[in-house]
Amino acid sequence: MGLAGALTRVRFAPSPTGFLHLGGLRTALYNYIFAKKQGGRFILRLEDTDQSRIVPGAADGIEDMLEWAGVPPDESPRRGGPAGPYVQSQRLDLYREAVEQLLEKGAAYRCFCTPQRLELLKKAALQNQETPRYDNRCRHLTPKQVAEKVSQGADSVVRFRLEEGAEPFRDLVFGWSKHEVASVEGDPVLLKSDGFPTYHLANVVDDRLMGISHVLRGAEWLVSTSKHLLLYRAFGWDPPRFGHLPLLLNADGSKLSKRQGHVFVEQFARDGCLPAALLDAITNCGSGFGENRMGRTLEELVAGFDVGKIEKHSALLDLEKLSEFNRIHLAQQIGDERRRPDLVADVQASVERVYGEQLTDRGVLEKAYVEQVLLLRRGHISRLQDLVSPQYNFLWIRPTVPHEELQAISPEAEEIGRLVLELLDQTVATCTIEELNRNLRQLQERIRVTQYSAMMKLLRVALSGQQQGPSVAEMMVSLGRGETRTRIRRALCS
Repeated sequence: MGLAGALTRVRFAPSPTGFLHLGGLRTALYNYIFAKKQGGRFILRLEDTDQSRIVPGAADGIEDMLEWAGVPPDESPRRGGPAGPYVQSQRLDLYREAVEQLLEKGAAYRCFCTPQRLELLKKAALQNQETPRYDNRCRHLTPKQVAEKVSQGADSVVRFRLEEGAEPFRDLVFGWSKHEVASVEGDPVLLKSDGFPTYHLANVVDDRLMGISHVLRGAEWLVSTSKHLLLYRAFGWDPPRFGHLPLLLNADGSKLSKRQGHVFVEQFARDGCLPAALLDAITNCGSGFGENRMGRTLEELVAGFDVGKIEKHSALLDLEKLSEFNRIHLAQQIGDERRRPDLVADVQASVERVYGEQLTDRGVLEKAYVEQVLLLRRGHISRLQDLVSPQYNFLWIRPTVPHEELQAISPEAEEIGRLVLELLDQTVATCTIEELNRNLRQLQERIRVTQYSAMMKLLRVALSGQQQGPSVAEMMVSLGRGETRTRIRRALCS
């Protein structure tokens, strides 16, 4: 029963109840990295047994975001695979077969307690300041009593018969652990009256049938593992290895909450966050790697991963630092000749979308020009979208500046314009920003009244229509000699 072989197989098993959030992405990432480090398989399984909480489109959204992040599953509802189906609601027959095995062994039993009785048990426990638990009443029904209730059409669930003697297990992160579940909990439900399994049954059966070798999941499931191991023992199956990942928290130690809004991966993608930057950030704040530094690629994360180095304490994520992660990764990608064409295409599309009919010169969309802009702004921008923000609109549209505004900055506006045009005629096309800065300082010495700072303000306004932004020399290089000459002549020499 299950997939045979010694291949490392791990799974990420979210519920399709909404968008993929950062905590889920981190769990998926650790599973992906662990699988790739071992040469194994990463599986996406959707746990949709609580049908009342399913959100339409969430299943596709989860897989979309894993693919966007660069950690696509090897097997999934979309991709298929040898252990499908990969959606629990499509595996109900498998759970019923497994439950029948436990009933035949006497390791499970049918429970006919009504919701009203269970609610009374809960209220009585709370009134006595006790933890609510099922009292195992139906455990003692005889086969005859069970048959009578079934023949009468009474609704029932199937419960697991917890036994004393939970064995300790060695968690890959937390070390030796044991939870004597039978002494603190009532017998748990395995199969609900609607035929759907609970998490405890479904995850054990699925992990077995899908040949899962290692279970890496959130630390909140650590206390449930002894219960799951009792189920494995009841089935007569060898369990996988377990590793429980510390929680991902806010920088102040508070819980990441979906109510914060900005914890969903889809939102980061829309905001222009690079997948590599997000993966770097959510692992940089944690452990399990040889070194934590900004700028690590996914390949470097895989190479440096060691599950034995994951620490027990929670990881504190400072989202304020994400823009710096993005700046570093964007600079790396701009410098990579293999990736740069994709960035150029993204910028071209963004310029077309944002400025559209305002583009008086569509030459700004040419590959060479856009590539030049990217290389010059490398290390200065955190997102590609920054290049189409108002601060950088001078790159894409020619400003209209009243001549009077320029004269107010300097009465020598026309003389400065004439000298700059001469400078452009004398400089070579490959003139650097540093060389232009030196030339502009020398040029200012030929001006009688206007100070250097005022001259720079004048030229910045003439070139961009703005009083702040990149240096004048950088603007001139970004625009190119021809466009710079056109703008100077139009603004200062009319």
